[in-house]
Amino acid sequence: MKSINPKKSLGQNFLTDKNIINIIVDQANISEKDIVLEVGPGTGSLTEAILLKNPKKIFAIEKDKDLSKNLSKKFKEKLTIINNDILKFDEKKLSNEQMIVFGNLPYNISTQIFVKWIKLIDLNKTFKKLVLMFQKEVAERILATTNQKNYGRLAVLSSWRMNVKKVTEVSPNCFYPIPKVKSTVLLIEPKDQYTDFKNSKNLEHITKIFFNQRRKMIKKPLNLIFKNVDDISAKLNININDRPQNLSPQKYFEICKEYEKLIF
Repeated sequence: MKSINPKKSLGQNFLTDKNIINIIVDQANISEKDIVLEVGPGTGSLTEAILLKNPKKIFAIEKDKDLSKNLSKKFKEKLTIINNDILKFDEKKLSNEQMIVFGNLPYNISTQIFVKWIKLIDLNKTFKKLVLMFQKEVAERILATTNQKNYGRLAVLSSWRMNVKKVTEVSPNCFYPIPKVKSTVLLIEPKDQYTDFKNSKNLEHITKIFFNQRRKMIKKPLNLIFKNVDDISAKLNININDRPQNLSPQKYFEICKEYEKLIF
């Protein structure tokens, strides 16, 4: 393990704890019919455990060229390595079937990766389920519910398209090198039924306006979006004296639908 020098620039922390690795793999209930995508396989510790489940096919996207070469040597034809940046790669090109996704996501870009996946047009057709590891603080923001301190844009966006469940927390000692923060594993399943927007960027826009002013009463962000705030608040049954953390995800979906009526 120590012969490989993790790169801080890529946020590399390699998972080494076999108990945690087994917990992660077991969450997916992999069968011989499943296609698996692993993001950031690193040294291949999780990859080994996935291969023991005999999936139909396993793809691995690894940005680091040196790690990609090592993985190719280690697993040969058992693994299809893609040396690419997950933020720029189109996962839908890999398979016409649903994939199970595993990822010990780099902390510095984990939110960007997650939001990219949330916005996939055919999310529920592309991914069967995702077992992802995040920095604990980011996981708490994803899991947060209305009126909680961590509730914000990420919670609203994730609840729009995904059902999320906490699996386990992971100690820094389970990694090499040891990070300064705790991690959390989440099990995520795309929703089949969800509010359909004309453009997912509109929900991002709405939530950004509200949560950039999270301490203000929502009358202010509503005024930035609508001219007829009283009519909108009455129609959607919103108290304009509430604050952004008081509104449920469903209310943000309704606000976004009203906003789309203005711009389309």
